[in-house]
Amino acid sequence: MRARAITEKKEFVEIIQHCLWCHLAMTDLDNKPYVIPMNFGFKDDVIYLHGAQHGKKIDILRQHPEVCINFTTDQILRYQNEQVACSWSMKYRSVLCYGKAEFINDPDEKIAAMHLVMAQYTKGEFKFNPPSIREVNVFKIKVEKYEGRNYGY
Repeated sequence: MRARAITEKKEFVEIIQHCLWCHLAMTDLDNKPYVIPMNFGFKDDVIYLHGAQHGKKIDILRQHPEVCINFTTDQILRYQNEQVACSWSMKYRSVLCYGKAEFINDPDEKIAAMHLVMAQYTKGEFKFNPPSIREVNVFKIKVEKYEGRNYGY
């Protein structure tokens, strides 16, 4: 079984919408790789992420806004012969998104982004109080390029 490259936008979007989290990859201030798991929202080729006002991730993104985000879903361990190690593999569907982090400062735009994050995980309407919106750091990544692989599906 060979990995199949994904080329259709519809499939990229379906995989992203199916994921529970993503992994945000950055280059840290010492030019070393740095990857963290994050919750997200997604709409119209834009990924929305949030976190604290201060910290390593924020320091990095202010200096090096270029990122790669990994979305992987539908992982299933499989094998052709249980006794042959090389016959074991993992079925999966995966997307990489490339872009640059842009911080959102406008309170109304932050609220709209946070609604998209919540919509990724649950239905319903939510209220965000002004102190919470003031204290959360919200940023977006406009997807400049998609890459994807599908193995076993």
